[in-house]
Amino acid sequence: MGYTIRQLSDQEFPPQLLEIPEPPKELWLAGELPSPDTVLLTVVGARKHTSYGREACEEIIAGLAGYDITIVSGLAIGIDAIAHESAIRAGLMTIAVPGSGLDPRVLYPRTNYQLAERILEAGGALLSEFAPDTPPAPWTFPKRNRIMAGLARATLLIEAQERSGTLITARLATDYNRELLVVPGSIFSPLSKGTNQFIALGATPVTSAADVLRALGFNTEDMAEKVEIDLSQFPSDERAVLELLTEPLERERLITQMGVSASDANVLLMRLEINGYISDTPEGIRRNYI
Repeated sequence: MGYTIRQLSDQEFPPQLLEIPEPPKELWLAGELPSPDTVLLTVVGARKHTSYGREACEEIIAGLAGYDITIVSGLAIGIDAIAHESAIRAGLMTIAVPGSGLDPRVLYPRTNYQLAERILEAGGALLSEFAPDTPPAPWTFPKRNRIMAGLARATLLIEAQERSGTLITARLATDYNRELLVVPGSIFSPLSKGTNQFIALGATPVTSAADVLRALGFNTEDMAEKVEIDLSQFPSDERAVLELLTEPLERERLITQMGVSASDANVLLMRLEINGYISDTPEGIRRNYI
């Protein structure tokens, strides 16, 4: 589809961007920005992420569903794209800030052009300080990162190598007195060296959506009610599977515990996965937020 790009007026400028050093002189927009009352959360991370990084991003953003939160990211391959996709699935608005202008002929990366269209179809936005026909260049990405850090109340960092460009956004968030939230990673993973070093420097470690919500100032006392569904609503065969999944289980082990034929078990697991109640991950089959 095509989309309209317009320049924001001074009155439409996000006020939080006027607080940062060297604020943008102009902003270009496709789609609609959220209400000024909406809390913005920037999510950044590795392009070459691990399965752990993907699952952490998907799980945390899924747990933000129903709250007045908009996810900001950079449209890049990897965690950025996963953050945008996860926000759309969760019914959250999302804003992409690419390292280029917004004209479809230069929008970067080209491989995520369809994702940009889905963001707009879902009521989100594309935002850039660059003129619409500005192609990506090495200098555009650090400038873009300051917009991402400055827009949001907090930045969530999910996997980054020790010298990753992603860390620029994280450092800017702290420079701008924004909250920096970090998903801890394995001490054996190169993709966790950057994230773990920020935790050592005082960033807030987060391991769940509830941690993020508390950091953003939301009341999470009723969160259990928000994400829990009465298992009695499920058919007995589905309920039995969900009750087994108190932790991720390997498929073969789960099928053995289900006590039915392998063909019947696989049909049942497929049905639960299609409906979004379980996920098949490298760590095993796990129950989603229900």
